[in-house]
Amino acid sequence: MDEFPTYDELLERPFFFCGIGGSGMLPLAQILKGRGATIAGSDRSNDQGRTPEKFAALEKQGFSLFPQDGSGMVAADQILVASAAVEDTIPEVVRAKELGCLRMTRAELLSVLFNTSGAGIGIAGTSGKSTVTGMLGWILHANGSDPTVMNGAVMKNFVSEERPFASAIIGKPGAFVSEVDESDGSIALYRPAVGVLLNVSLDHKSMEELRALFGDFLARSGVAVINADNAEALALLPRAKQALTFGIDQEKAQIGVVTGSIADGPVRQAATIIDRHDGTEYPLILNLPGRHNLSNALAAIAGAVAAGVPVGKAVAALASFEGLARRFNIIGTSDSGITVIDDFGHNPEKCAATLRTLKTHPGRVIAFFQPHGYGPLKQMGHELAETFAHELGPNDVTIICDPVYYGGTVDRSVGSERIVELIEEAGRLADHVASREDCGKLIASIAKPGDRIVVMGARDDTLTQFASELLEQL
Repeated sequence: MDEFPTYDELLERPFFFCGIGGSGMLPLAQILKGRGATIAGSDRSNDQGRTPEKFAALEKQGFSLFPQDGSGMVAADQILVASAAVEDTIPEVVRAKELGCLRMTRAELLSVLFNTSGAGIGIAGTSGKSTVTGMLGWILHANGSDPTVMNGAVMKNFVSEERPFASAIIGKPGAFVSEVDESDGSIALYRPAVGVLLNVSLDHKSMEELRALFGDFLARSGVAVINADNAEALALLPRAKQALTFGIDQEKAQIGVVTGSIADGPVRQAATIIDRHDGTEYPLILNLPGRHNLSNALAAIAGAVAAGVPVGKAVAALASFEGLARRFNIIGTSDSGITVIDDFGHNPEKCAATLRTLKTHPGRVIAFFQPHGYGPLKQMGHELAETFAHELGPNDVTIICDPVYYGGTVDRSVGSERIVELIEEAGRLADHVASREDCGKLIASIAKPGDRIVVMGARDDTLTQFASELLEQL
């Protein structure tokens, strides 16, 4: 990190974001702009006419947008912010090299902001990071600490006409809440005052790599907040300097749930939270369904406690938490009683949590899944198939289209057909339809009153549009 400018030096330089509309890039660009930096950017989605409303909103907020042809890179003092996965042939990268511009990854830039904040709160784990980041940001905001929040999803509580894509909050110096990502190993860059570990399960890396990355993360944290219900996370407890545990089932967890107090409904739930430090109890109302979201709420409460907010005040704030876009987001219900839900589920654990929540209540589930790339499909296709086969019943249907592909040199030898074959071999109903449009037609033709249709996938903002169009067809 020594070769990078200091925080003050960074803010004096103009930035160019390659892929500025991405879920990781956009909030970071918003935070820097909110702190006075000059921001420009390009995005292939903008060039291709996808999600035009997002780019129109960015221009309205004062971001300069350029085609992805290198024309936005004009001076040697510009800092090019580009994902490590961006290929050297991309025009911005070529032009930046010609000009001698500094190039930083999203994680490198974020870690400078995070580590210099003085009170970085890092949210780590294979799943649930965005939800817990949003919850914790809302708790701190509601309790007057004016945090900066960097999220990978739009936080409904902070959406306004001026900022329809509120995946970041620009607060005062001090509390800086952010997701930290293990998928590219960049979690190693962060030095949190509070480090929250939600879970450890197979995603982009092997379990051995994940144990090492998350264990080192806890060791670097001033206070480590650990999910005692997750065996892999709890096994890393000895790595922590100082720890605070939470859990629904684990009776020794310091922040927990009173046995028998959970009341779960299709769209909300309630429970009694217990602080086992002193035995005090607090009634929680949560406007999100599913046991995983109750666990997420406990994580946010425990994280807030580690940051100095009393348990009672944290629990009270969550009653007005509205959730995130694309996290079990109910698009609507048709006149015939068919409900469409938009969800970010894309790895085995996230998909399982969503499907389990749906299966808690009666009615057939039609699960549409768009894999977020050929690489991830190759890495975890077998586990994904197991998830759909295990969580869904004999009358439920899984429909899968081809993976997201925006160009590049990725190996496309393993496709969606393989997942469908594995689901069918396990005795469940599944279908592979190459194009998403044709999947929509198939779903509309088989949907019956009382069905719940869930649209799942990541890295593609147009999935929400697809879910809305599906509801219109119905």
